[in-house]
Amino acid sequence: MALAAPLRIGLTGGLASGKSTVAERFASHGAACIDTDAIARALTAGGGAAIGPIAAAFGAGLIGADGAMDRPAMRALVFADPAARVRLEGLLHPLILQCSLQQAAQAEAVAPLLVFEVPLLVEAPAVRAGLRLDRVLVVDCPPHEQQARARSRGRLDPVQIAAIIASQAPRAARLALADDVLVNAGPPGQLDAGVDRLWEAYARAAAAGL
Repeated sequence: MALAAPLRIGLTGGLASGKSTVAERFASHGAACIDTDAIARALTAGGGAAIGPIAAAFGAGLIGADGAMDRPAMRALVFADPAARVRLEGLLHPLILQCSLQQAAQAEAVAPLLVFEVPLLVEAPAVRAGLRLDRVLVVDCPPHEQQARARSRGRLDPVQIAAIIASQAPRAARLALADDVLVNAGPPGQLDAGVDRLWEAYARAAAAGL
């Protein structure tokens, strides 16, 4: 289907809600998926563009021996000190937006749909505005399932999981921002079918120039 311009979708959801699964499903249809978490990891890896500003703002103690940001130490700091979190976001968000727009510019000539996977879409209004989104898609699931999925990954302990969820926008705030909602509370096939329906709707909207 020839599309005049790709629709720009902001994809968000809480921790372990299923955002990446949804993004992968859209990618299988031919969407260009821009993962802001992956961008943030690249920016804070050894030699990343954010390392110098982070060291200047927080000190060399927050940079590991490998030259990357010490993620556990930074996580502990920003959970304990809201001002530190604001300072870190002030450094990272403009860089994340810049990289996201660069990736979008490379993809928009060939992709029928641009999907920006942004976990903190609600919490980062400047990023949300800069992406010039056409629609916001929220992946939602019951809190108990969210916590169980996060525990099953084995990367975080229950205290860390609770802290991350508490630091994110409330579920109600995400849903209030949504143009579309995918409820991820059933078998995988149900979520896949929901993505397929949205793909068709988004493709029609893009083709109509909406």
